[in-house]
Order: sequence, then C-alpha cells, then structure tokens
Amino acid sequence: MARAKVLGRLNWQVATVADVRVESVSAATLVLEVDDWPGHRAGQHVDLRLTAEDGYTAQRSYSIASAATDDRLELTIDHLPDGEVSTYLTQVVEVGDQLEIRGPLGGWFVWDVDDPRPVLLIGGGSGLVPLMAMVRTRLHNPDAAPFHLVYSTRSPHDSLFATELVDSTGPDLSVATIYTRTAPPNSARPPSRITAADLDVPGFLAADAPAVFVCGSNGFVEAAANLLLALGHSAANIKTERFGPTGGQP
Repeated sequence: MARAKVLGRLNWQVATVADVRVESVSAATLVLEVDDWPGHRAGQHVDLRLTAEDGYTAQRSYSIASAATDDRLELTIDHLPDGEVSTYLTQVVEVGDQLEIRGPLGGWFVWDVDDPRPVLLIGGGSGLVPLMAMVRTRLHNPDAAPFHLVYSTRSPHDSLFATELVDSTGPDLSVATIYTRTAPPNSARPPSRITAADLDVPGFLAADAPAVFVCGSNGFVEAAANLLLALGHSAANIKTERFGPTGGQP
C-alpha cells in the first residue's frame, strides 16, 4: 500500500478546475478536484504540466495553498510578465478545464501539527503560498502550537489572502504585514524592507527555539536568514524555500 501511494505521487494525474479566484492584481487561485488525491502535508508542492495541440509541453512547480485536511487542492499562482505557463493559468484557464499534476512532492519544508514548537513564518511576495497552507492547517487544529506570520509584500494591491489573514488572527495566530513600496494610509510603519525588529517577536525569539519557515525570492530568503542568524536563531531550526531568479526583496 505504501509503495502504491509513492507511485501515485510520481505519476501524472488529471485535475479538473472547480473554481478560479482572483487573489491580487497579479495572482489567481485555482481550486482543483483530483480523483484519489492522496492528501498532502502543509508546505508541499506539485508539478503542473501543460501540453499544446502540437505536442509542446511546459512544466512548472507550484506550492499548495490549501490546508492539509482539504479535499480540494488549491494553487495560488502569481502572473509573471513573460511567463507562458503563469499567463495561461492566471488569465486563460476556466472552470471545467483539465490540467495535469504530479504530487504531492517535498518532505523537508513542511509543518506537522504534532510539532510542539512555536512557529515563525516569514514570507516574501508569493512565498506566502506554502506558509498559507500551514496557517490554514493550524486553523483546523486549534490546539496546535502558536504561529506568528511576517509577510513582506510590495503594496496592498499585491497582498495575497489579505482578508482571510485578518479574519484568521487571534491569540495564538498573529500576522504582521510589511509593505516594501507602498503602505496603506493608516499604516504605522513606513514602507521598507524587512528588518531585525520585524523578526524580534516575543514568544518567537531565539530563546524560544521556534520552528522557522522562510519562503520567497533568493534575495529575500538570504536577507531574512541572515537577520535570523544575527538574532541568535539556530540554523538547525530554520527551513528555507526559494523561487525564481536571483534578485532583491519583494
């Protein structure tokens, strides 16, 4: 049985688009129905393959945004100006369309509900997506460890899951949004890149030995990891996931 599950993850499966949601000015969420979906762990991803009529194929990896307990699979995809796959997925795909996926994949950048450590999540731009799967999974498990999310985004128009994050906050799940280019008028923090002060949060300090997950562009992850190490966090407690070309923070 275990071998059959592993093989299922390696084989391509047909996913039917059940819904398409606009998440920001450049991102959309595809809600997929997959027969015999084996389930996933919060933080995992899938491969997605498109095949044109002439046989040309393009394949990309996308983080899973849905909670580990959800029956439907959600992929939140940011449109890249020159991205052939992201353009199709965010601007062309409609409900009822079928896509090919393979997964779930990845077993290192994951959070499990039975981990007793407090959890510090740090996401830049669309790097929030796998962290959102962790947040949603935690919401289904109210007795799990406390969470604090630091989300760095260019502007309110670029923010992902903004309303949902506001509605999800509580005593054991807090969110701090960092705007790097344009902040809302009522923001007490002027636009700037993430700083050590943003990560120096009571209950999630180095002395508390939290499990730390950082996801974003190469430049963002490098900057955040260096800040964490300077604050005294152990490298063994920090897990990172990077995407896209080398570049600056969002």
